[in-house]
Amino acid sequence: MRVDKMSELHWSQSVTKIEPNKVMLRGYPIDELMGEITYAEGIYLALRGDLPEPGVAKIIDAILVSSLDHGATPPSALAARTAASTGSPLNGALAAGILSINKYHGGAIEDAMRTFLNIKEMSEDEGISPEEAVESLLSTYRVENKRVMGYGHRIHSDDPRQKQLFALARESGLAGDFIEIAELVEEELKRQIGKRLPINVDGAIGAVLCELKFPPELANAFFIMARVPGLVAHIYDEQSAHKPMRKIHPTDHDYKGPEERHLEQ
Repeated sequence: MRVDKMSELHWSQSVTKIEPNKVMLRGYPIDELMGEITYAEGIYLALRGDLPEPGVAKIIDAILVSSLDHGATPPSALAARTAASTGSPLNGALAAGILSINKYHGGAIEDAMRTFLNIKEMSEDEGISPEEAVESLLSTYRVENKRVMGYGHRIHSDDPRQKQLFALARESGLAGDFIEIAELVEEELKRQIGKRLPINVDGAIGAVLCELKFPPELANAFFIMARVPGLVAHIYDEQSAHKPMRKIHPTDHDYKGPEERHLEQ
């Protein structure tokens, strides 16, 4: 009996459908979406399979803007600039920067999400309050010498991006159990270690993504998607403003861009 090789190799996917003169994302013709939805809405559609509610779209957009860039000193920016300095093309330098986004740079979002999800599950499964679950899990972390990711920052004592994300979530009616848990963790950390470690942007993004029911496996994707424009800007700045193969000091540099300015109200 002859085996049909096509049937052995056949597989399915549910993201895009391509036909002559037609491109569909999750069932929507791309040309109909163009000019009608934002990039953030398109990202949500691609990842979740449907278009978000207006409040959700606004907070996704805020997440992406929050991590556009954070200076020339983070590993991803330094890696991208170093690759650009060697003569690497844009895609190579960009890949170098993205490959530097990992467990300790950007990856804190996923770790924070898993902490918040564990606390929520512990509270529900054991029938205890969120406060008790937070105290129990953080005590375990201390015994295991495990760091709570998403808290504290080497520069910011109060990360302005965290405050704005939580404010927008509350304004959009999206703030729920996970933002409460994130704030309880900050309070319990201070009680247990005697030092305030404020929620940083990674912890804030993690809490909001939990509220939106995104799986933690996608957490790093949001940091990568957000940071790409900043990396491209650093790469072009390196290629256009500096000599190739230079020694790039990680901290000895200054800023010569526009002075502080604000949106017109």
